[in-house]
Amino acid sequence: MLTGRLINQMGINMRDQLSLTFSALADPTRRAMLDRLAKGQANVSELAEPFLDKMSLPAVTKHLKVLENAGLITKTQDAQRRPCELNPEALKDAAQWMGHYQVLWEESLDRLGDYLKTVGASPPSKPSTTKTKSKPKTRVQKHGRPKPIQ
Repeated sequence: MLTGRLINQMGINMRDQLSLTFSALADPTRRAMLDRLAKGQANVSELAEPFLDKMSLPAVTKHLKVLENAGLITKTQDAQRRPCELNPEALKDAAQWMGHYQVLWEESLDRLGDYLKTVGASPPSKPSTTKTKSKPKTRVQKHGRPKPIQ
């Protein structure tokens, strides 16, 4: 049930667009629906078909409503059909937000790579392949003297 404010399960206000987008993208079913819509327009029944063995049609329409409320899809009405289209422009803010962190991750990985080059300048020494004579295995007898195992 949607009220004037959108509240997630933890009670956090999710009015801002970025939160709505990431919340919608958090579910694998909704991501699969977006993947399908990336190939072109599809009606609700076409989008529902792959999921009907796992969920009901009303559950599928709830997923579509979340995507629509986040602005990720546009649903129209054409007689009995309800065609849906991907709105790729809605992903732009999320991509920009992640892009900022991508720069930080890449810089961090570059620093790690530089560090690994300094500590790994000389290749690690290989373990010796020459066989050393090992002591024979022994078993302690009742009287405390070792007895060779045959």
